[in-house]
Amino acid sequence: MSFDLVLFGGTGDLAWRKLMPALFQAFRHGTLPAGGRIIGVARDDLSDAQYRTLIQARFDEVDLAKRPSPDEFARFAELLHFLRMDLSRPQDYDRLAGLLHERGADTVVMYLATAPALFTVACEQLAAAGLNGPNVRLVLEKPLGHDLASNRAINQSVRAVLSEKQIFRIDHYLGKPAVQNLFAMRFGNALFEPLWRRENVANIQITIAEELGVEKRGAFYDSTGALRDMVQNHALQLLCAIGMEPPINAHADAIRDEKLKVLRSLKPWTPTTLDQHVVRGQYAAGNVNGAAAPGYRDEPGVAADSTTETFVALRAEIANWRWAGVPFYIRTGKRLAARDAHIVVNFRPAPHAIFSAPPGSVNRLVINLQPRDGLQLHLLAQGQENRRNGQALAPVQLDLDFDKRFGSERVGAYERLLLDVIDGRLNLFVRSDEQEEAWRWVEPIMEHWRADARGPRPYASGTWGPSASSAMIARDGYCWSEEC
Repeated sequence: MSFDLVLFGGTGDLAWRKLMPALFQAFRHGTLPAGGRIIGVARDDLSDAQYRTLIQARFDEVDLAKRPSPDEFARFAELLHFLRMDLSRPQDYDRLAGLLHERGADTVVMYLATAPALFTVACEQLAAAGLNGPNVRLVLEKPLGHDLASNRAINQSVRAVLSEKQIFRIDHYLGKPAVQNLFAMRFGNALFEPLWRRENVANIQITIAEELGVEKRGAFYDSTGALRDMVQNHALQLLCAIGMEPPINAHADAIRDEKLKVLRSLKPWTPTTLDQHVVRGQYAAGNVNGAAAPGYRDEPGVAADSTTETFVALRAEIANWRWAGVPFYIRTGKRLAARDAHIVVNFRPAPHAIFSAPPGSVNRLVINLQPRDGLQLHLLAQGQENRRNGQALAPVQLDLDFDKRFGSERVGAYERLLLDVIDGRLNLFVRSDEQEEAWRWVEPIMEHWRADARGPRPYASGTWGPSASSAMIARDGYCWSEEC
């Protein structure tokens, strides 16, 4: 199957940092379909040879394992081409159409790795140039809008020129191997699903923590914040994967129908829950890995009086028969104590304890997303040493490290998702009604913050966020996983 992949924003940060390394890995693994062509599009004045040189230089900045040898890059570079385009000029789309039509690839992928403000005009101009035929697939990067109204406007403009099955709204967390194994664990095995309900689960915690600050993205981040950047998409998609009912099959719409039901079942916010169950923070100066770290307001591109949140913690509930009364805790932030993304399922204690055990000991399942992928099952077992100490049980764990188990078989998130776009598989992409429902749920939080003069709570860089986050979960008698 021949394909053309047109990368709008072909010289931008996302292109060289994520997309090109992912495409190269697919090329290296032999999974990128033969007969492909990758066309970088940007306003830069570059020849094909200059673009290849630029991309090769950028590969020096990616992880060592993902860097090509000179021979590998020479072969990969044969796929790379460049077209200078101004997305506001209709005649430039005609030039792109001519370039694509002269080859007539079976599949044409348009990847909009640009500012969301350009999505609407790009889609309209692609259609005007006849680049919206049935063989065209469009990839949209997040954030898709900044609120519900802007999200709807973008979706309406895109659906005016393309069918829903041609639109691939990407969320790279859904491509992570650990998230794929979450689906496999739940729906491919008989072990956990009978326990996956309110009778057995005490609470569920979702953590997406970063050690880094905003780096060179201060101006972008200051207009976005952690709620839009992480909660509305990544965190809620993880919540859906945990909370959804088993789909009737593995087809895209069957999976997405069940995720939509979860989003529609989230308890709506009230003035009381907005005050008690949502915490926003902003990192101040501190210490990360032994080095001094500046505060958020001292970062380049950030306003000196910014009230943008770099940390969010919240408590959610899914109001249905499976999950009624079970709290779901979400937290995400920058400049935290570790780079760590995981999901913790805390099970209820045994209904009648006949053995003594350390205080707070419970069964829990930990699904690690980064920096390592895997599953940990925490149990209680008997040993001679703890019998001598007067305790019959002690904590033990079963640990499955996916990297060690599967090794070279592992496929990165963007690599998997790009291959799915080329093949036309929508399972790991977000449907428009899912996105709109997620925006509908987070909008009351944004409105509440706009009216709240207190602003975000400061927290020192290198910590786990403001103390109010721990207080929020402690009101239910629980604690975050690193505190227990």
